Amino acid sequence: MPFDHCKVCRKCCHVDEGYPALEIPLLPAEKRRWRELVIESQCQFLSLDGCKLGHDKPFACEQYPLSFDPVEDRYYFDADCPIYQQYQHELSIEGSEAQQHFRRINKRLKRLKEKNPEFLKRNFELDADYFELLELAVPKEVAESGKD
Repeated sequence: MPFDHCKVCRKCCHVDEGYPALEIPLLPAEKRRWRELVIESQCQFLSLDGCKLGHDKPFACEQYPLSFDPVEDRYYFDADCPIYQQYQHELSIEGSEAQQHFRRINKRLKRLKEKNPEFLKRNFELDADYFELLELAVPKEVAESGKD
């Protein structure tokens, strides 16, 4: 299970010393709740058990370690995340945690493409500016999920 490693690593919720703060892009409803979220050194919601927000985290955090380019309609993965190889492998395994995560994100992205394309564009611009992104090879049948 690739995401089991997240509670140990917690790298995504930290900003290394010497790097600029990381702005978490927020959807309109998320802005009403949090106004803004910026990680200067460690996310305020990070605990020893992982994210205190659970399933109520911002979409940009839920999407991580994926990044989506709405112009190219292409997925990327943060190169600093150590689960890349395992996630990539599990995308082709029916019912795997990686495949479930991808399908959930893909379904939400489909709605956001229609309702809030500017958010997607800004989210990807921030990701591309902040992270080193690796292209994610998504099996066609998995990529097609959520597009019905």
